[in-house]
Amino acid sequence: MIPDKAPKKDVLHAAEDLKKEAHISSFETFKELYEKSVESPEEFWGDVAKDFFWKTKHTGQFLDYNFDVTKGKIFVKCMEGATTNICYNILDHNIHERQLGDRVAFYWEGNEPGDEKTVTYRELLEQVCKFANVLKSQGVKKGDRVSIYMPMVIELVVAMLACARIGAVHSIVFAGFSAESLCERIIDSQCSLLITADGFYRGDKLISLKVIADEALQKCRDKSVLVECCIMLKHLSKEEEEVSPSPGSLSPPAKRSCPGLQQEKQTEKVRKVRPNPKVPWNPEVDLCWHTLMEEASNECEPVWCESEDPLFILYTSGSTGKPKGVLHTVSGYMLYTAATFKLVFDYHPDDIYWCTADIGWITGHSYITYGPLANGASSVLFEGLPTYPDVSRMWQIVDKYQVSKFYTAPTAIRLLMKYGTEPVHKCKRTSLKILGTVGEPINPEAWQWFYSVVGDKRCPVVDTFWQTETGGHVLTPLPAATPLKPGSATFPFFGVVPAILNESGEELEGPSEGYLVFKQPWPGVMRTVYGNHERFEATYFKKFPGYYVTGDGCRRDKDGYYWITGRIDDMLNVSGHLLSTAEVESALVEHQAVAEAAVVGTPHPVKGESLYCFVTLADGISYTAALEAELRQQVRERIGAIATPDYIQNAPGLPKTRSGKIMRRVLRKIASNQRDMGDVSTLADSTVLEQLFENRCGTAM
Repeated sequence: MIPDKAPKKDVLHAAEDLKKEAHISSFETFKELYEKSVESPEEFWGDVAKDFFWKTKHTGQFLDYNFDVTKGKIFVKCMEGATTNICYNILDHNIHERQLGDRVAFYWEGNEPGDEKTVTYRELLEQVCKFANVLKSQGVKKGDRVSIYMPMVIELVVAMLACARIGAVHSIVFAGFSAESLCERIIDSQCSLLITADGFYRGDKLISLKVIADEALQKCRDKSVLVECCIMLKHLSKEEEEVSPSPGSLSPPAKRSCPGLQQEKQTEKVRKVRPNPKVPWNPEVDLCWHTLMEEASNECEPVWCESEDPLFILYTSGSTGKPKGVLHTVSGYMLYTAATFKLVFDYHPDDIYWCTADIGWITGHSYITYGPLANGASSVLFEGLPTYPDVSRMWQIVDKYQVSKFYTAPTAIRLLMKYGTEPVHKCKRTSLKILGTVGEPINPEAWQWFYSVVGDKRCPVVDTFWQTETGGHVLTPLPAATPLKPGSATFPFFGVVPAILNESGEELEGPSEGYLVFKQPWPGVMRTVYGNHERFEATYFKKFPGYYVTGDGCRRDKDGYYWITGRIDDMLNVSGHLLSTAEVESALVEHQAVAEAAVVGTPHPVKGESLYCFVTLADGISYTAALEAELRQQVRERIGAIATPDYIQNAPGLPKTRSGKIMRRVLRKIASNQRDMGDVSTLADSTVLEQLFENRCGTAM
């Protein structure tokens, strides 16, 4: 599995000073611990569990599972019988046992430079307890689902941890998703309460979240689903502004008005330069975050949860078009995010850590909230964009907070590469020790730029591969122990046993390429698709019984290093966000002018992949620039801005087999202007190919 010795040639090794202080300082130590984690998982993970508080100890097998659908129901259980509370462990336990109450949990950096605040572990606990009491006052109890649709603010962390404290299940929806997407997720997870904000700025652009949230709640009502309560945080609105009643509604009564918080002078000054959103208000549903918090007690006993109680649901795109509600549970997820954060970033108490992801994605759940807080870390929480107000913003923040561990996406790196080295070299960056990438395979050119320009050739780059479903890193270097190959995710993390299969499901040995699968679980792997265990089994376990199927292709080289080659199902990775081609196609064909649509990915210099859409129009409809704009807008409204097509091509016909299946392999060739089609003998009508090449390109965004 792991080679006996690491290669010495064509690899980059960590500096000796990093090795001296590292948790895992050599490849030999890594290999020894890895074998222990696979052969004796109870002993390995039991050592990790000793760092946490357990109300009751586990009984029976530490990690029990079935990965083979032919032998019965798929299941994974970790520490069954134990009870704990993840919020208690990452806040109370840190404060009372580790004496970290005065340590900064988050340095919040707003969209505008100068808009900032800090929150300590003790302050965070107080806010979490207050909001947990707010949720309880609205009837939320253990097992209830709560939807959260918020910007990157401290209160987002407060909301999710308040849910965890009382055993409620949070379902966070990325604040870039549309009303339709929010509605779909609320209905699927059966949420009875929504938490949102008035709005936020992303660079120069105002996002009026409350308007979108109200539209989503109306869509829910139209489908006979009633969300009883919407709690709104006043993030942008000025204190003196009153929220506006919705048309036909009464003025909000005192308890349902939203006076807002007193802002710090600096913050208020920063925010006055921009217009604030006009906030709609429905007194029958809406409640004000600030009013409720003023009345709430700052003490709230945690609800003790079983190890396999659900912690959160997070939706990821599915190849059928309908998003999947990935469900993670309490104990295994806590152990895994804590261990991966500590070891992959080689975290030490004097580190300042910054992950640039959004909490609306799994990276933000695991490596902004739960993993760092479980280790008592101090983190930067950033609301803005890497290029606003100028392209040095990220490096300015690194210097401002003396960030030592920095985790970002290849998309951001490629974006900043376009501006050259000068914006980077304006800033010192001497505090940096370890760099990390996440979201998609990083191309070697971007890896080298990140390593050489940003890290001055002294900071290892940990290129992490994992998924919403895995809960945490599954293939990753350890910065001091793993010799690095630019673009390779290197080796498995502890407890993870990968394999590469061919189309027949046979395991391939040595240098090979095929389907990436895993042979046994680790504590943080997903437990089911919420409300649809059959889909969970069909998606991840039926293709190759006995294995968890990632949906990604993988290559293993002569040295045993793993290289992710990309999705092998109908999924796209756009700027690190996984999108379903079926979901985009569904949004396009909802337009009355479109008879049929097919969506593929094509290489993009910044985003990795871009959306290339082929649309066949209904009889009598002409393809125009206005129609193209309508189609783009329709996709934005159905899914969100991240799914906006880069290219839309008029396709009078699509390449299909005689059985009627669209040959997307051929469409990918056309999208990237490659005329080597390979075998097209199964096409029903090959004359359509030349016509598609003639119409190629559409309009680039």
